[in-house]
Amino acid sequence: MPLYLVREDITRMACDAIVNAANETLLGGGGVDGAIHRAAGPALLEACRALGGCRTGEAKITPGFALPAKYVIHTVGPVWRGGGEGEREALASCYRNSLLLAEENGLESVAFPLISSGAYGFPKEEALEIATGTVKDFLRDHEMKVTVVVFDRESFAAGSARFEGLRAYIDDRYAEAYAAERRRRPEQFAGLARNAPPAPSMAAAAPAEGKKPGGAKLRFRKKEKTAKAASEGSFADREYAALPLEEIPSGLAEAVKSLDESFSETLLRKIDEKGMTDVACYKKANVDRKLFSKIRSDKGYRPGKTTALAFAVALELTLPETEDLLRKAGFALSPSSMFDVIIEYFIKNGRYDVFEINEALFAYDQPILC
Repeated sequence: MPLYLVREDITRMACDAIVNAANETLLGGGGVDGAIHRAAGPALLEACRALGGCRTGEAKITPGFALPAKYVIHTVGPVWRGGGEGEREALASCYRNSLLLAEENGLESVAFPLISSGAYGFPKEEALEIATGTVKDFLRDHEMKVTVVVFDRESFAAGSARFEGLRAYIDDRYAEAYAAERRRRPEQFAGLARNAPPAPSMAAAAPAEGKKPGGAKLRFRKKEKTAKAASEGSFADREYAALPLEEIPSGLAEAVKSLDESFSETLLRKIDEKGMTDVACYKKANVDRKLFSKIRSDKGYRPGKTTALAFAVALELTLPETEDLLRKAGFALSPSSMFDVIIEYFIKNGRYDVFEINEALFAYDQPILC
């Protein structure tokens, strides 16, 4: 199962277990530890007393009591002392031992805070890298839904040095989109002063959905859909396509006969061409096994855009190949979309780690690939 990134209060996560960044006594404290104890109620403290504490890097489990989560896994993260005293290895052990404990107890979904990144002083970016790296390694050989819950924006600040190249690329793409719009609709800019405003910078929010740079609204024709067709995975023309060909107008019948490969057929063909197994592909794509099974079993399956792009990344497709796969699902990439520009940047630069891409998307408040 995939790894998710969310901004949320971990005490509100309804999953099999949430992980508590505890201290060695397990008797409560500040930050995440205190918040979990307050939300769970006094019964959690009594259960923790019976555990006899916990050493750094290890993990122990209790019921969740008043929490939405069924269980709480308590782990003790390292205090940051400059990085020379085994802090990185100890932090990785927190994630690894918590996941193993969850598996031992038959749990299928676990939510982590960013352990040790608060009062214990672990650098947030490094703490995040260790968290995602350790979880990613675990998920290669295990099936579990894992969520990293981030309460603040600092951990994923778009101004971070690791996003420097991406920021410059976003600036350039928005400048290109702005210039293209001026060429396409010069009448909109005729009344502007000679000193035209600069192209939108990366610091500005992405153009609102349904709008183009320069303020021009896009008009969409409403399309009636059945409830089934409105959901992801439905084939919009399924009922019509099921009619006998002689009952379909002749011109349309010819078009139906010559339909191109569906998304599902194209995906499965490309998996074979790349010499990948199904498991390797959906894990690399950060896609749930059950969703992949639906795609494989339904020739007409229509995935969401994030799912289609996740598979393009897993298959390490070029940008033209990615655009072709997207078209099979009914989508396209647009220079006016922050989400699309970020995806384009990583593909053009041959960086196909879905977790790295998701961190960048998360930093810019975009949907993640899954």
